[in-house]
Amino acid sequence: MRKSLLAVAVAGAFALPVSVMAADAPAAAPAAPASPHTFTGNVGFATEYLYRGIAQTAGKPALQGGFDYSHASGLYAGVWGSNISWLENMGMSGASLEIDVYGGYKAAFGASDFGYDIGVLTYNYPGSLVSGATNPDTTELYGALTWKFLTLKYSQSTSNLFGNANSKNSSYLELNAAYDLGDGWGVTGHVGSQKIKKVPGSVGDYSDYKLGVTKDLGFGVVGLAVSGTDAKDSCGSGEFYCFQQRPAGAFDYSAGKTKAVLSFTKTF
Repeated sequence: MRKSLLAVAVAGAFALPVSVMAADAPAAAPAAPASPHTFTGNVGFATEYLYRGIAQTAGKPALQGGFDYSHASGLYAGVWGSNISWLENMGMSGASLEIDVYGGYKAAFGASDFGYDIGVLTYNYPGSLVSGATNPDTTELYGALTWKFLTLKYSQSTSNLFGNANSKNSSYLELNAAYDLGDGWGVTGHVGSQKIKKVPGSVGDYSDYKLGVTKDLGFGVVGLAVSGTDAKDSCGSGEFYCFQQRPAGAFDYSAGKTKAVLSFTKTF
């Protein structure tokens, strides 16, 4: 008997007019506005750290990572770090860490596919210098124009460039491409030209290139790239980009030679 009355009561409730139910139901809470602040982090591993085509870890692996902040207005800032060995390999410092700090502003030109990015980037190498060595800490200003998957970027140093004395106002021009093939696959390309001011004979000037493929696995992105430069590969005459593989070793490691690098990056 009680079950029958309960069934009738439940059926009657579902038979109420929609207008009555709507009047009795509490109003839905308004959606919270989206935050204008975005924070992301990343951690990665590479079989070698190459910067503008030049080896920073003398053929050894690199552990890397950083944090980024961006605002809906277009302002952004971040910090990134990696282990290095080139300062020790060059006999300049015992520093084994690079810490980059950067900030800038990026936006699109109206509703078009074109955009721009301007900012400042500092490369910092904590550690003591040997007597007579030039401070390798470097500051660069940069500006970039973007169109869909292409980016043209120009950087100019406002300090000495990576420990090269009297090299203020050195520049780097690069063209980068990152094309999405779908299904998590992508291809990347890069060409760049480094100009170093006031190095005798401009022996530090060189061009570099990189071609790569990436695959998003869901839990991270795997990349494989081939990178090279036109810096000399012979280390028999003390060329500019020949490093020591050990602090007490000969300058016999060609830091600009062509290499293949495997990497994995996780963003969170």
